[in-house]
Amino acid sequence: MQDEQGVSLRLFDLAMKTVLFICAQNSGLSQMAEAFFNQLAKGKAMAISAGTQPAAQVNSTVVAAMREVGMEIGDQKPKPLTLEMLGSADRVLTMGCNVAEACPASFVPTEYWELDDPEGKPMEKVRRIRGEIEAKADELARTLL
Repeated sequence: MQDEQGVSLRLFDLAMKTVLFICAQNSGLSQMAEAFFNQLAKGKAMAISAGTQPAAQVNSTVVAAMREVGMEIGDQKPKPLTLEMLGSADRVLTMGCNVAEACPASFVPTEYWELDDPEGKPMEKVRRIRGEIEAKADELARTLL
């Protein structure tokens, strides 16, 4: 079941730890982090992602890079960050994209992952960024599960 933003209402399941990944456009970094974390958590925790200024669609190079590792995010849509998302998350992570300037996440404790924005980068660079995100998501999943 989903709300009007398309966010799973499982977000409000208090028994399951929820991680919120935020980047400016929710079109690259946070989408990859959400996908990796959800795969690694295996249903024991969940991730959602959002942006402070969501793009119209997920970055096509990011979608292709994730397909290379067997993950389909092409059907994802960038979502706007809401106070409900912030309030229900156990962990909030901001990443790259200069999100700090426009991010209301400062109302809750956040962690920052310094990553390059994949926007406009060649596939080789996006693959490197993807690898960094996968490693960070794996470490996060290990600490939460």
